Amino acid sequence: MNLTGPFSSARPAPGQPRLPTPPTGWPVGSYGTYEEAQSAVEHLASNELEVRDVTIVGVDLMLVERVVGRLSWGKVLGTGAISGAWLGLLIGLLLSVFSPPGTSPAPPILVGLAAGVLFGLITAAMSYSLTKGRRDFSSTSQLVAGRYDVLCQPRNAERARDLLAKHAMRSPGALG
Repeated sequence: MNLTGPFSSARPAPGQPRLPTPPTGWPVGSYGTYEEAQSAVEHLASNELEVRDVTIVGVDLMLVERVVGRLSWGKVLGTGAISGAWLGLLIGLLLSVFSPPGTSPAPPILVGLAAGVLFGLITAAMSYSLTKGRRDFSSTSQLVAGRYDVLCQPRNAERARDLLAKHAMRSPGALG
């Protein structure tokens, strides 16, 4: 079973376009959230409609940046030290694998760990100081749509529209 998300980079299914191509099909439903559109497609699938004919299209795309916290020198240096420690630990473990037989693996691991922390602190400090206070917050970005349209190829569009109309009567939230 191949599970994919709304922005999956998995290989296209056989018969699907490899390059970005505008969607085809007739609109059979419109929803305010991706979850509602996904539920509609699941309803079509559970009623044995050929779901290869169905496409979910995000309309009115927006890049949403959610601020998750304020940055300070302490947070920046702490994060830099932790990420550097992981890198140093990995390098130290690799060095310990190639150390001469009979020697302790601890020294290469500790040297790698210390070097990684130092490297992480220096790169984080340099990076943060270059912003000169212009971006003293951390955030996450997400691509979202204003609405999600469900399209269906003409051969099954009428049946899909009927099934989704019945589905909408049972579950609130559909726009159309």
